[in-house]
Amino acid sequence: MPDASVLQWASLTHSGSRKPRNDDSLIAFASGPSGAETLEPQGLHSLARHDLVFAVSDGMGGGNAGDLASSLLLQRMTEIIPETFKITAAGFYPDCLDHLADAIRSVHEHINQTAACEQTRGMAATLALAWFTPDNLYIANVGDSRVYLSRGGNLQQLTRDHTSAWGQWKRGEIPEIQYRSHPRRAALYEVIGGGHLNVCPHFAAIPYLPGDRFLICSDGLIDGVWERHISDALANSNSPAKSTEILLKRAVTNCGIDDTTLIVVQVNEST
Repeated sequence: MPDASVLQWASLTHSGSRKPRNDDSLIAFASGPSGAETLEPQGLHSLARHDLVFAVSDGMGGGNAGDLASSLLLQRMTEIIPETFKITAAGFYPDCLDHLADAIRSVHEHINQTAACEQTRGMAATLALAWFTPDNLYIANVGDSRVYLSRGGNLQQLTRDHTSAWGQWKRGEIPEIQYRSHPRRAALYEVIGGGHLNVCPHFAAIPYLPGDRFLICSDGLIDGVWERHISDALANSNSPAKSTEILLKRAVTNCGIDDTTLIVVQVNEST
């Protein structure tokens, strides 16, 4: 068996200027036979004995409902994803994307049930999640929080924004500048919770390589940086910590109205 890769990461979050509370949540955790171990905002960790999961969620709703929705969502992921190790120990080999789909459906129902009272009615959240196993990377997203891959100087968005405006941009019907000022750019047709009966996430499975860099972020970052800024920050030789600082500073300086949250993950050589 080849030696396991080592991941290096850094994360930052900043509360937007339009409200005092930050409705974004982020998490980094190691998933193993004994459950989830929450990781520090920056660090190094091998994939030899654990999967590593990084996720960002942007909460929505009045009062404290947005903050509650995003934190509940990520907390439930720390409970559900490690179940794959118990299933494997029992002699079964679960499909990670199927497990993610089941997890998101469960969280969707849980948030809708929690939103039954007046104070949290209608609460919802987005999700961008990257689940690294020794063999593969599994991506899940709902809404407009994103995962990007920077490889060999090329930037690729691995997720899909669940807005019609994003679809127009990616089909080449409108340029990025028009997309960024589109009146319905933030009109999401998929969220977790929100009283919707069903949720239809986007999933992907991709192999990762040494030197790859991944960005997981909320839409607050995108408000203040263009794709070329993301490409430059991830393609240079800065550490993940420096890349997060550069991107957050630019985003807040250029806009900073919305909550801004990001995680940069780098795949290092195997040990």
